[in-house]
Amino acid sequence: MQVAIVLYPGFTAIDVIGPYDVLGRLPGTEVVFVAEAPGLVRNDLHSLSIDVVAALDDVPHPEVVLVGGGPGQADQMADGPLHTWLRRADETADWMTSVCTGSLILAAAGLLTGRRATTHWGALDQLTGLGATPVQERVVIDGHYATGAGASAGIDMALTLAGLIAGDDTAQAVQLLLEYAPQPPYNAGTRESAGPDVVAKLFAMFPHE
Repeated sequence: MQVAIVLYPGFTAIDVIGPYDVLGRLPGTEVVFVAEAPGLVRNDLHSLSIDVVAALDDVPHPEVVLVGGGPGQADQMADGPLHTWLRRADETADWMTSVCTGSLILAAAGLLTGRRATTHWGALDQLTGLGATPVQERVVIDGHYATGAGASAGIDMALTLAGLIAGDDTAQAVQLLLEYAPQPPYNAGTRESAGPDVVAKLFAMFPHE
């Protein structure tokens, strides 16, 4: 099974690395990072780069496609080579997946029209204008489309996908290997649980998020 993870300048690392660590451990799986322009692709914090060796056209028929989110997503919304590749891959892929605002890219390419999907809470309303039905859930499966909510939800989405691909026992073994048993010190993982003061602090710290 070939998993193609799309990168672009300004991606959020956990969106792609979380699923990479899950899906890349499934038996018989090859993970390849792809980009419109191969080479070093820098993340949104400008302090981490991944060396992408495959152009989009080098990977024409992956079984799984994953598109992460990040501030750079805004520059990937216009129709172009990435959208063309996504539509072509969609014709043969077993799964088309996204994490965070990566679902906006899938939707902009016309792949989520009439489909239920999720994304980061701050961008959920944008799915409607792109033809999708926004769902405030951590992982949403509709047909062969799997979308995860905000960045950390990528691990949940990937484990869900691992179970569907390789069976629940294998997915649970990967979860155990990663010791994925979240016990966050704060209950601030959603807008509702964080409360207005934390939301205000977030926007003060990251005004462009």
